Amino acid sequence: MDKRFEGKVALVTGASSGIGEAAAMQFADEGASVLLAARRESEGQAVVEAIHDRGGVASFIQTDVSKWDDVEAMVKRAVDEYGALHYAFNNAGISARGTEDWLGLTEAQWDQMSDINLKGVWMCMRFQIPEMLKAGGGAIVNNSSIVGVRASVSAPYSATKRGVIGLTMSAAIEFSDQGIRVNAIAPGTIMTPIIERRISDNPDMIDRANEAVAMGRAGESDEIASVATWLCSDESSYITGETITVDGGWMAQLGPRQRKSK
Repeated sequence: MDKRFEGKVALVTGASSGIGEAAAMQFADEGASVLLAARRESEGQAVVEAIHDRGGVASFIQTDVSKWDDVEAMVKRAVDEYGALHYAFNNAGISARGTEDWLGLTEAQWDQMSDINLKGVWMCMRFQIPEMLKAGGGAIVNNSSIVGVRASVSAPYSATKRGVIGLTMSAAIEFSDQGIRVNAIAPGTIMTPIIERRISDNPDMIDRANEAVAMGRAGESDEIASVATWLCSDESSYITGETITVDGGWMAQLGPRQRKSK
């Protein structure tokens, strides 16, 4: 069976765990050579080893997406090692935890969130797009959030994730006639290691979250990764500038889920 990404090169940020790890695995399983980028080196190298064990091609570069030099070096590494860049999943980001207090929010908290979640996505595209143009085209997927579509109490998190959607649309308009498609994903509650740690501290949290979801459960990292890889594939060749919500039906309802009586 033909693999969707045979002979292509993919770059995944935030690839040391969760959604990024799942996406890197899927790209590699489908034939791509994958550069994984993340801040945590030991975890990233472990994912590379797992990909090698499955017969895939992958390598890792330690990267802080809030730093210009790191991002530039990351994209250069992908091209130097594999010869080109065709796909990118800009997944790296930090969560809203600790930034929910509007009047207690500090400038440092705002800047950190903005530098990683928003500026980081812009810088990634800033260096990825020229290489994709050299390769004759490509596809980029940016990871936003459901609270980038419908706000949460964390002002910086919602603002940065909404900004990712704006960046996505802007880049799609600018480069669609040059063979580059740019889309975004807006996940709902996904069982990533971050969420799992929160649940261990607050076991009731997941029950409250699931109550607000039409499907009655949180999503899995593989389910988000599958949408990201599909958006990079030729199967989505007429889609650009879109944000796809992957939330189990959370956006489809206005209030808590109404369970059917038995």
